[in-house]
This record gives sequence, C-alpha cells and structure tokens, in this order.
Amino acid sequence: MFNKILIANRGEIACRVMKTARKMGIKTVAIYSEADKQALHVKMADEAIHIGPPPANQSYIVIDKVMDAIRQSGAEAVHPGYGFLSENAKFAEALAAEGVAFVGPPKGAIESMGDKITSKKIAQEAGVSTVPGYMGLIEDAEEAVKISNEVGYPVMIKASAGGGGKGMRIAWNDDEAREGFQSSKNEAANSFGDDRIFIEKFVTQPRHIEIQVLCDAHGNGIYLNERECSIQRRNQKVVEEAPSPFLDEATRKAMGEQSVALAKAVGYTSAGTVEFIVDGDKNFYFLEMNTRLQVEHPVTELITGVDLVEQMIRVANGEPLSITQDDVQINGWAIENRVYAEDPYRNFLPSIGRLTRYRPPAEIAAGPMQDNGKWADDASVGEGFAVRNDTGVFEGGEISMYYDPMIAKLCTWAPTRGEAIEAMRNALDGFELEGIGHNLPFVSAVMDHPKFISGEMTTAFIAEEYPEGFEGVDLPDAALKRVAAACSAMHRVAEIRRTRVSGRMDNHERRVGTDWVVTLQGVEFAVQIDADHEGSTVKFADGSSLRVASDWTPGDQLAELTVGGETLVLKVGKISGGFRIRSRGADLKVHVRTPRQAELAKLMPEKLPPDTSKMLLCPMPGLIVKVDVDVGDEVQEGQALCTVEAMKMENILRAEKKAVVKKINAAAGDSLAVDDVIIEFE
Repeated sequence: MFNKILIANRGEIACRVMKTARKMGIKTVAIYSEADKQALHVKMADEAIHIGPPPANQSYIVIDKVMDAIRQSGAEAVHPGYGFLSENAKFAEALAAEGVAFVGPPKGAIESMGDKITSKKIAQEAGVSTVPGYMGLIEDAEEAVKISNEVGYPVMIKASAGGGGKGMRIAWNDDEAREGFQSSKNEAANSFGDDRIFIEKFVTQPRHIEIQVLCDAHGNGIYLNERECSIQRRNQKVVEEAPSPFLDEATRKAMGEQSVALAKAVGYTSAGTVEFIVDGDKNFYFLEMNTRLQVEHPVTELITGVDLVEQMIRVANGEPLSITQDDVQINGWAIENRVYAEDPYRNFLPSIGRLTRYRPPAEIAAGPMQDNGKWADDASVGEGFAVRNDTGVFEGGEISMYYDPMIAKLCTWAPTRGEAIEAMRNALDGFELEGIGHNLPFVSAVMDHPKFISGEMTTAFIAEEYPEGFEGVDLPDAALKRVAAACSAMHRVAEIRRTRVSGRMDNHERRVGTDWVVTLQGVEFAVQIDADHEGSTVKFADGSSLRVASDWTPGDQLAELTVGGETLVLKVGKISGGFRIRSRGADLKVHVRTPRQAELAKLMPEKLPPDTSKMLLCPMPGLIVKVDVDVGDEVQEGQALCTVEAMKMENILRAEKKAVVKKINAAAGDSLAVDDVIIEFE
C-alpha cells in the first residue's frame, strides 16, 4: 500500500480524502494557494506545500506546479478529488511519466469519457440512447446560433471539459444562444483551462439520475445503484438522495448494467459515474460520464456501506475489487443537502466573508459495518439514523471569492425515506451558520415541500416552484403557535434573568408578569404563562395550551425545546423586544410584549426602505468583466447592462425596465462589494 498520497485539491473533498487515508494509515500531503494558507485541508494534512496565487488557473490547475509539489513531498500517489485536474488526461499522463500512481482512471478512459463530445460518440456507437445534439466543436457565437436552430430550441450550451454546473447555459432563442455561448466559453476557460463548447437539445421535465460504477484493473466492474439528483439550480445539484424514489428494480438493473458495460468498453478503472436523463416513462438517455469521484458520493456510501475513496486507493494500488455485484445492497435511505455560501433572498448570488459562527449538527453513525466496507450480515435495517457532515471550513475561516461557494455537504441516513427527510429537517434546524449569506433556509424549505416529499420532482423543480426566487417560508398556523409558545417561555426566562441584575436602584423592583402578546409573521397571539420548575404551560386565547420544556438560557444561539410533547429546534438571535427566529426555512422576527406595549406598537409608523429603483446595484462581491452600455444610452427591459464574475461564475445583470443611463460608476476590472452602485438612471 502507498505510504504517502498527495491530494491535488482543496476544501471539503481534500478533507474527505484525508479522513480515509488516515484510516488506512497513509500519510497525506496538501497543496494550497495563497488564499488557502489557513484552510482546514492544510491543517488536516501531514504536510502542506504552497503552489501559487489565489486564482485556480495560477495554482490548483497548473500541472507543472502540482508536479513540483509531488516531487518535493515524495508522494507515491495522487488523488485529484473533483473539479480542477480530476478529469485532465495531460495530468494523468504527467503522473505516469513521473512513476506516480493516479487515484483515478487511466489516461485513455479520461480522454474517451471525460470529454463530453467524445463520450457521446462512443455511447452512440455502443447503441446507447443519447440526447439529440451537435457533437462537433463550435467556433463562434453565430455558428452556435445556427446549430441551435438546427437542433431546435431550447438548447443546452455546455463546456466539453465542464462539470459542477460551470460553463453551462440554457438558451431559448438566438440572443440567449449568443450570450450563453460567450459566457460558457469564458467560464470553461477560467475553470478548466479548456474553452471548447458543444450544444445539445434541452429535454424539458427530465429527471437527473446517475449510476455509481466501480471497476478494477483485473476486469471486474460493479454498479453501486443510483442517485437521484434532480433538484438543481443553474444546472448545479443542490439536493441528492439514494436510492431514487422513482426507479423500479428493473430500470435500476438495466441502467446499472449498461453503465458497467460502457465503463468496460473504455477500459475504465476506479470510481466513476454515468449520468442519465430519465423521462416520466422511465426511458433513460446517456448524458455523460464523470471520470472521477462525485460530490454526492456520500449518499451512495451511506446506503451501501462502501467507502468509495478507499476502493479508489486500493484499485490504484493494483488490488482487485473485494466486492461483487451480489454484495451491493440498498440499506435504508440517504439524503444530501449542499450548503452553499449563496444568499437565497438575493436570487442565490454568491456571498463571501468570514464565518463568524460555524456549528454544524453533531455527526452520528448508524448501522454496524465490517472493516471491508460492506454492511455486516447481521446489520439490522432500521437501526437508528445517521448524520454526516463533509466540510472544508471552520469557525473563523473565510469563504473566498476565488473558489466554489460550497461550505458543507450535510447528509442523513435512516431506514426509510420519510425518516431520512425528518432527520435532515432536524439537522438543518440545528446547523448554526453566521457571517455570510447561505442557503440553509432554502434547503429547509425544500425538505418540507409537498413535491419533494412525494418524490415527484424533476430538474425543473426550483424553476417551477420558486419562479420569482426564494422569498422565505410562511409557516402554517400550527407551527406558528408552537414557535409563539416557545418564544414566550424563552422571553420569560430572559426577563427573570434581567430582574436579577445587580446594582439596581432602591425601591425599583421589577416584576415578571404572566400575560404577554406574541407577534410573528403578521399574526398575534395573546398568551398566559403558568410556569413551574419543570417548564411552562402556555395558554392561548382560544383555550388551547402547549407545554414547553427547555434548558435554554439567554445568550444561547440554539434552542432545543420540547413543545407539546414534540421536539422543536430554533436558531435564536436577539432583537429589541424579542427574538430573530429561524426554523424550517422561515426567518421570523418574533416580538414578545406586554399587552400595553403591544397596544402602543401598533401606533408606530412603518419605516420605509430607501428608493433604489433608479440604480443598478452590485448584487454580490465580484469583479466587473464588462459594461455593455454608455452614458446617454436608452436601455430596454431585459437588456444586458454588465457582467459580474464571482466564484468562477459569470452573472449578466439586466435592465428591469426601460430607462436612460445617467452615470456609470464602475468599469471592467473593478472589484465591487454588495450593493455598490454600478449604474444610475435618469
């Protein structure tokens, strides 16, 4: 076995690989850019080597710099993670020339399957059904428009070397095809160092289901069932689960066997994923093969008990697979939510900054497993639940503008899908994250969405269910009542503490009353609190009551309560006269007042926000790529005004209405903060 492995990556996937390497007794080497010198993967590794400036195209994807780090460290093998150089045949070739093992497939398989155009041609020749499209390279935007018309709108414009949603655009007309071609080309060049583009038909209402394969160099190949990845935003997966709630055993078997056959046809070794589009009749179409470890691999590990990173390392060491197809089982259900530094209230725009608070829920293991990575024969299906959090950040660390905005991958496992969803809801409620915008409220809302709960979602889920973006969640009346009861009991605890503050004036004793008015989400509850040593009974005006028990103390930012006999987890912030409460995707200002205070509060005038209707504000910290208008120009609704790049993604900002440009405050190359004024209109 290898003594030392270099991980040619950063963030959570580098940390993930290190955990398995440590378990196997293998030393690890991290590489890092200037922006990552304090990163978690650097701290976790046995040694770390600096390889350049923050931009990935000057550090992590520069093959010569990575090779220098390998020579310095004496590493015998390299795990590439995902993204960066993971599907770069030249990198695999350079490693082979140096006599260093690549923890991934051989160069020929990467060239055949890692390139989307080549892989589609091979799939077609093998008789695999593929999505209609143009497989050749496209030279310019006008050729892209011509091909798009031949294929038929809508079309998907994709980077040949792409992945992770980078370099992908959907075009519904000629103008969008022109813009999408150039943006995809730019993103592909920046993210992968390869700006080749191809176009295929965009299949509406599809499901995105992928098959995990594992092959060795001895002719053995297996599939580890499927992952449902249909909930995506901007073609980037947000929620994944295994197995799929849609597939039946016959379809699963057909997709799995076809995936293994395809892998064997190109001499594939290591872990890989074959992605399919599946329609409502369970017809499946080959989309692409990712010749690397997928971001969402944990859900497969949780239902099969197979450590995919360990298997990749063993295959790279020349070992045959110790697992046969008959060993692969589906034990329970697993769900993964990707936690991103994206603000859902600002149309999911990237958010950067320092994590002033990062307290993920405690990880919990479930189900006995054997050392060889398989479920034990006596493992009882239905034993508890699991929580797993794969991350590459820590409290006090920074989310950089240079890399992918992923903070963590939160996973839960349980015997059934319903139990796995409930475990995820509670885990999300208990995830403390402050300092930046993040998507925890959004994924919490998805977990409660009827379409997700029913399993009847498609890749259009987010676009269809949140067409105007995410504006938060309105809790149902029963949930509001539980939050109101909890907050009134918490407020009483805080008030009692305030009465005990020393140094009070004489003859000014403060008494805590029993009658309160709780206001939240535009609803008002008059309550009466009857407290004892075990908790509080909160009585409502309609005659109902809820028993509240908790060990919460003022200042705690997480409250775990029992309300009406059921667990309620709240994230708690202090505001004047109450709390800022976050629960199940809702962000609530909860005011707890005396009846007289509540009466007077209704007389207070509402503070109106400033008028920014005649300004184009920068929606995220980023770099101005170009400005498309000049002072004096008349712009129309939907017209492109400028392009802002942040976290490897280009964002085109458009006019919301007809207007005349009065002043331009930024130029290409400028770095802007959130809400900086880019353009002013007359």
